[in-house]
Amino acid sequence: MRASLLLLAAVAVLLGLLPAVGGANSASGSKLKQAPLPDEGAIPAELIQLARESRHLPLGERMRAVSEPLMGLPYQVDAAGEGFGPDPDPPARYDVFDCLTFVEEVLALTLGPDPLLAPELRKALRYAEGEPSYSARNHFMLHEWVPNNIAKGLLVDITAEVGEAHLLEKEVTALTWRSWRRRSLFALPDERLPTGTFRMQVLSLSAAARAIERIPDGALLLTVRQSRTYVPIVVTHLGFKLPSTPEVPLMRHATKMGDEPRVRDDRLRWYLEHLRWYANWPVEGITVLMPQELGPRLAAAPTPPETASP
Repeated sequence: MRASLLLLAAVAVLLGLLPAVGGANSASGSKLKQAPLPDEGAIPAELIQLARESRHLPLGERMRAVSEPLMGLPYQVDAAGEGFGPDPDPPARYDVFDCLTFVEEVLALTLGPDPLLAPELRKALRYAEGEPSYSARNHFMLHEWVPNNIAKGLLVDITAEVGEAHLLEKEVTALTWRSWRRRSLFALPDERLPTGTFRMQVLSLSAAARAIERIPDGALLLTVRQSRTYVPIVVTHLGFKLPSTPEVPLMRHATKMGDEPRVRDDRLRWYLEHLRWYANWPVEGITVLMPQELGPRLAAAPTPPETASP
């Protein structure tokens, strides 16, 4: 269950032997915004530098620092794939994001002891087990991405700790999948689609608004819709809480909202109020997941400059 974490720890021991990453696909923040190009996986040099410079900071601060050059980049649904098979999009891109690929990349660059481990962390977040493949990908948030990453120790559900939560139960059958109008978007055999009873702790929008001050910086915020009989999914969006003043808590996310879909910040209180207006498919509430620090990251972090030994 924790094979991915053990692999990360083993690779961290060898960090001093790893070559630098960059080259033709590396770019500064301004180049990321002004001349975006598809990226086959090489991490832009600026992101590596920011991740290394901020790794002594708390998680939320690291997530903000690493994602700062990505602000304003366009939103594109299904922006990444395996590079082969049913989804030949590259595994990593730094020119466009959807809400999930944005969060995955920020976590991949910040949770490990060094950004060179981002591909392994991304793989651990995105796939259930083994080598990357379309079939092994965590396609569905409620059924796969959330429970699999909790089981791996990468995330912890803290919804009930920060506010008055209620339990959402979702029964999914083969008929549910056959009846879903978006079923054809997934190149998966019927037997691969998850079925059973799935549960998720949720804060109502009112409970979430009351709990804002108790939500930790860096926490993932999942938008959960009301359960519909013939729709197998309920989670439709996610972002993360930024370190901010208590008066203006912020959420950073890649979103389709507005005239220019992009990576942006929104006031969290405004976002929760905005969700009340989703009439076609009402919002049940918010689920809060906390990314977990990896032990080797702390061991490999440099001494902060102000306390460095002579």
